[in-house]
Amino acid sequence: MRKGFLQKVQELELEEKILNGASLVALICVFFPWVGGEWLGGKTITYNGFGFFTSFMGLAIFVFHLTILSVTIVPLLGGPEIIKRGRKDLFRFVTAVIASILTICVWSVLTKFTFEFSRLDIHFGLYITLVGSLVATLYTFLNLQDKGKPRMQGPSHDHSDPPTAPEIEDHRLR
Repeated sequence: MRKGFLQKVQELELEEKILNGASLVALICVFFPWVGGEWLGGKTITYNGFGFFTSFMGLAIFVFHLTILSVTIVPLLGGPEIIKRGRKDLFRFVTAVIASILTICVWSVLTKFTFEFSRLDIHFGLYITLVGSLVATLYTFLNLQDKGKPRMQGPSHDHSDPPTAPEIEDHRLR
């Protein structure tokens, strides 16, 4: 019997859920307002991640987070693995780092721009995109570090004789 998509998502490890959730939040928040306010001449404007001077970086951030999500979602939907298992964590880490750096760059550019035009403000969409990108980067790093360490095993249920202590050798001079 085939499992549904939501059941497969629920079976993911907690780190995978947080990573993909943060990436999804960052992806969605590219559509939310990033900058807005009163422009020259009194016209009120609001731009999301696909508008204003930083639209190319907003598009790149969107594509990077879409790629991170597709590495997990496509196999869950029955499709092929986009990136092989051995390189998946490293690929997602590099992608998340680039998305975070681009988000910080956008934030820096818009902050400088809003200082020059005092009636413009940075809106919540950019802040949440930044938080989502940083959380995704953190959890991709944790996944990358976790794969190199052996997992802790629970207590053994083997009821054979317990191991005996090794005999102590006497190395004193006689």
